[in-house]
Amino acid sequence: MLSFGIIIFAINKAIDYYSFVTIEKQMMEKADLSELSFREVLSQHRSSSGEPQTKEIVRLALEKLKASGKEVRIYDSSSQLLGLAVDGIIINEGKPIVFAKNIDKALGGSYAYTVTEDHLLYFATPIQDQYYQNAYVYEFVEDISYFYTMMDQIRYILFAGAGGFIVLITLSSLWIARNTTKPVKVLLGAVQSFSRQEFRRVHLKRKDELGMLAEGLDQMGKQLHDYIQYQKQFVSNVSHELKTPLAAIRGFSQYLYEEETEDKQLHKIYAHLLQESDRLTRLINELLLLSRFDKAGSDELEVERTEMNELIQQVVINMGAKAKEKGIAIIINRAEEGPQDESITKIYANVNPMLMSHAVANLVDNAIKYSDNTSQIEVQIEHTSSEVVIRICDQGIGIAGDELERVQERFYRAKNANTANGSGLGLSICKEIVARFNGYIDIESQLGEGTTVTIVLPRS
Repeated sequence: MLSFGIIIFAINKAIDYYSFVTIEKQMMEKADLSELSFREVLSQHRSSSGEPQTKEIVRLALEKLKASGKEVRIYDSSSQLLGLAVDGIIINEGKPIVFAKNIDKALGGSYAYTVTEDHLLYFATPIQDQYYQNAYVYEFVEDISYFYTMMDQIRYILFAGAGGFIVLITLSSLWIARNTTKPVKVLLGAVQSFSRQEFRRVHLKRKDELGMLAEGLDQMGKQLHDYIQYQKQFVSNVSHELKTPLAAIRGFSQYLYEEETEDKQLHKIYAHLLQESDRLTRLINELLLLSRFDKAGSDELEVERTEMNELIQQVVINMGAKAKEKGIAIIINRAEEGPQDESITKIYANVNPMLMSHAVANLVDNAIKYSDNTSQIEVQIEHTSSEVVIRICDQGIGIAGDELERVQERFYRAKNANTANGSGLGLSICKEIVARFNGYIDIESQLGEGTTVTIVLPRS
């Protein structure tokens, strides 16, 4: 539109310029014809010079040229007005408007003209005598208001057409943009759904590149869906198949560990075998829990309105024994009504109590595992009008900044996590549980200073 505006402006200026060039050319042709007529009068009355002869020449010239313009004037070489005719009538005594610069320029041998505000054109041309000297100046006046009227009409048509064209271009652009961006938004929505592992059909009734891209995304979505379902089913099947033999291995390991009392080295091996059996059992249970999340929808998790202070209190009590073994103190800061009321605020959230307890216990268990002996763990519960906030703060080994985003991925363990046993599934399970209740987990940590894990849930 800016370029179009510049073009319209340039066209308008060009019309003005070339129109005046055309008028100037016409006036010059008219001046040339008038000069020829004037020179004919001069050639018929050649004489030495004299006052009576000059007046006669001016009179005859005015008679011949009086109809050539709205006004006709004749000046001598000293810029004195010698004769005047208005609307074809010779006026002996008149005082018209004189443009001295035009007269001086004409006496210098050039055409000269001036256009007034009332659209009158004063055009002056030199008249030479037999000695080729500029003896007279012939000036005529033309009313060119018709030209300005015509120019106004041309401009009106030009700007009206430009306005219509701009409206047409704008509507066309909006239509093109809408029909171009709409399928792009559809494709973008499909990509975002795929990133959340929500696969749906992608179809556009187009045969261009966007249609081909949609077809490719649709095929990719089908393949990814089938692959992920196969992967989930494989993990679920393997986990179920391993439970029975693993239970047998653990049972025999327990028996051997308890019965071996003589060989200390063998007793140590049986203890390690029992420990590894327990670790594999926990891993399989976690895999089965993830498999349950993968298969079940949010409406299948038996969500109920749960008081969160009581849930946190119970989790801390259950984890107290493990914390006591390392001399770690767990402090609970629960939400209260205010300094004048010591009663605990009832804070509710729509969750599955068993799964939510598992998630909080998992986070407290991590805090215990990765904290030094005789340190302290603080569990805080806060609330706003719309959210429940649970924080588990420890003084443990911490997590490097470049690993914070990855520790919630399945099977990923931080580089310094080898100080304690783990499968790399704990945080990912907590993330899955909290996400199922429309919440999220945020982690803040610094190496050697501890970690703060925050759970944010919608308040019921």
